[in-house]
Amino acid sequence: MIQRATDPIDASTPPSPPDVEPHLEALQTIAEHLAGQPEALLDLLRRIEKLHRAIQDGPFRSSLPNDRSGLFNVLSEMESSGGWPYIPRLQLRTFIDLLAPDPES
Repeated sequence: MIQRATDPIDASTPPSPPDVEPHLEALQTIAEHLAGQPEALLDLLRRIEKLHRAIQDGPFRSSLPNDRSGLFNVLSEMESSGGWPYIPRLQLRTFIDLLAPDPES
């Protein structure tokens, strides 16, 4: 597993499927080989970003729950396990607060 000294270990984060780790390690190796080559590293980051967006807009979005309660649970899990790369925790907290069941109803 790719773990850097600056990465927090969070027991609440579900483990990734075992077949993902070799691919992540390969990307890390590629990045290490490109050290000192900012243009090549930028290209790598752009490609990873494109993949991230494709996963986010495709399989991830289509797997989100359709009901308010399910979405609340997913957002709560995201907030407790470190958020989403492009949604800061405070913004997630706002979404969760808006979706939370109204205690008066």
